[in-house]
Amino acid sequence: MDLFLQQVLNGLTLGSIYGLVALGLTLVYGILHVPNFAHGALYMVGAYVAYFTMVDLGLNYWLAMIAAGAVVAFLSVLCERLVFHPLRNAPPIHDKIAAIGILLFLEAVVQMYWGADFRRMPTPYTEILHFGGLTIPAQRLLIIAGAFGLMGALHLYLKKTMTGATIIAMAQNREGAFLVGIDANRVAMMTFAIAGVLAAVGATLFAPINLVYPAMGHLLIMKAFVIIILGGMGSIPGAIVGGLIIGFAEALGGFYISNEYKDVIAFALLVVILSVKPTGLFTKGVR
Repeated sequence: MDLFLQQVLNGLTLGSIYGLVALGLTLVYGILHVPNFAHGALYMVGAYVAYFTMVDLGLNYWLAMIAAGAVVAFLSVLCERLVFHPLRNAPPIHDKIAAIGILLFLEAVVQMYWGADFRRMPTPYTEILHFGGLTIPAQRLLIIAGAFGLMGALHLYLKKTMTGATIIAMAQNREGAFLVGIDANRVAMMTFAIAGVLAAVGATLFAPINLVYPAMGHLLIMKAFVIIILGGMGSIPGAIVGGLIIGFAEALGGFYISNEYKDVIAFALLVVILSVKPTGLFTKGVR
C-alpha cells in the first residue's frame, strides 16, 4: 500500500504540471482556435529564465518564478501580435507552420546562448518529509500546491472579473462577443499572456526535479495536446482532469508495468478513451 500511495503522489505531481501546461494551451485554442505548437518552447524558455535568474543573477527562487512568468508572458504576447494576429484570416495550416517556426527559433536562440547541455536548477526546498511509510520531497508538495493554487486563481479570475468574463464570452461565441463591443485584440493578448505565465510557472516548479535543456518541451507539448484532446478541445475542466489522468496513468503504469513504456501509456489512453467518447471527456468551451 505504501508503494501504491507513493506512486499516487508521483502521479499527482506529474498530473499537476501536465494540467497546468495543458490549461494554457486549451485557453488559447478555446478562444482563438490556434493550436499553439510553440507552447512547449515557451515552457522551455521559462525554465531557462528561472535558471538564469537563480544561478547567474543569484536571486531567490520566487523572484526567479516571477521573472520567468513576466518574460514568457511578454514573449507569448509578442508571438500573438507579430505572428498569429497577422495570420488570423489565413488558411489554418499557416498558424500551425508559424507555431512550429517559433518553436524552432526559440530552441535555436536558447541553444546558441546556453548550449545543449543538461542543467540542474537548484531549489531552496530540499527537505524530505516522512508521513507514515511515504517519502515526500518538499519540492513535490510545492508543485502540487502551486499548480492547484494557480488553477484555482485562474478559475476565480475567469468567473469573478470583467476581463475573465470577456475571455469566456469570446470562447462561447466569437461573433456575439464582437457585436457587444468586446475588444478581440485585448482578449487575445490577455489569453496568450495567461498561457505564458502558466507555462513559465509550471517550468519553474518542475525544473528542480527534472533537467533543463533546449528540447525539454517536446514530449511535454505532445502530452499536453493528448490531454486537451482527451478532455475536450477548449475545455478547462477537461485540461485539468486530463492532466491528472495522464499523470496517474504514467506513474502507476511505469511502476506496475514498465518504466520504459510510461510515455506510451498516454497515447494508448487517448486511443482507448476517444474510441468510447470521440469528442473527449468534456464538451467544448471554456467554463
